[in-house]
Amino acid sequence: MSSSPAATTLAGASPVSQASPLVMRVIGACALAHLINDLIQAVLPAIYPMLKLNYGLSFAQIGLITLTFQLTASLLQPWVGYHTDRHPKPWLLPAGSLCTLIGILMLAFVGSFPAILMAAALVGIGSSTFHPEASRIARLASGGRYGLAQSTFQVGGNAGTAFGPLLAAAIIIPYGQGNVAWFGLFAAFAIVVLYGLSRWYRHHLTLFKLKQGGVATHGLSAGRVKFALLILALLVFSKYFYMASFTSYFTFFLIEKFDLSVASSQLYLFLFLGAVAAGTFFGGPIGDRIGRKQVIWFSILGVAPFSLLLPHVDLFWTGVLSMVIGFILASAFSAIVVFAQELMPGNVGMIAGLFFGLMFGFGGIGGALLGYLADIHGIEEVFLICSFLPLLGILTALLPSLKKH
Repeated sequence: MSSSPAATTLAGASPVSQASPLVMRVIGACALAHLINDLIQAVLPAIYPMLKLNYGLSFAQIGLITLTFQLTASLLQPWVGYHTDRHPKPWLLPAGSLCTLIGILMLAFVGSFPAILMAAALVGIGSSTFHPEASRIARLASGGRYGLAQSTFQVGGNAGTAFGPLLAAAIIIPYGQGNVAWFGLFAAFAIVVLYGLSRWYRHHLTLFKLKQGGVATHGLSAGRVKFALLILALLVFSKYFYMASFTSYFTFFLIEKFDLSVASSQLYLFLFLGAVAAGTFFGGPIGDRIGRKQVIWFSILGVAPFSLLLPHVDLFWTGVLSMVIGFILASAFSAIVVFAQELMPGNVGMIAGLFFGLMFGFGGIGGALLGYLADIHGIEEVFLICSFLPLLGILTALLPSLKKH
């Protein structure tokens, strides 16, 4: 008996996505919201030098701030994704941004270290509700071009992460902590954008029932799928532990080794994060064409020669190598997420939440651990140790080839 078009549409994620057109305005709105979300998040590490001075914090306490934010941003994400795969909640998008708004306003006016931790936790909670749902919406609007949609969505976040330190250097560093409140305007605008996205999502719920019947076509056993997910998690570990050394401590490294000012060090951080944004954008579409596994190979293991050189060069080459590292390393994440989603079709939100959660979690643990090591051995030693992490990219050899059967 032939099935109706509606039944075919509801049968799973792949038929729906293949039949539906590419909706770039929706993907663009997701990327814009991601830019704002990650721009606000980037304010926190950008003002670490000011917080360290104002409150007499140690590197270990700076690492604890990172850990608090990253844990709230990571632990909730897989559960949010798992639940909303089965029970979509469009209202979570603007609600999460409201939480971010409260957190950033708290950060502007706090007067103690525990209050800073609370503000960081609230910003993290806002992030944990944003990423799984927004990533799913981008995939739903992809028209089957999953790498393009994921990388466009992700590049918005990377652009926000890049501009955060630059705006912090212009608005907050010269004028004081209270000016963090200006970033609340971005959060308020994000609420408007996400409300519009939630309405589009709500109107398409009858077409996009992602959990109802996603069928794997790769022919791998459940054990092989779990092993592949473990390898992908280890690759995310190597990538984001290394990235944590830059996002939390690159400014300190430049100030200590080259005697730069805080504002000058923020400019170098901006160049690194801008290269990360560019690498993210190119990684997804290239993965659509040549395969995710090839992109992962190049992105993680390919950065090792440059990471090993970085601790031993002068300021000019430190800037150049940091941009090369950012560009190459960033191209992996979109490929990793889409690869994992193809391993477990029908669990788009859970996989997005899991890997964004791992990204934040490993970044947070890395930030805390590296801060502790910096207190003991110095920040330059931390960058020397971290330079070996991209060698773990050799684990890509253990990933299966996803050929349809």
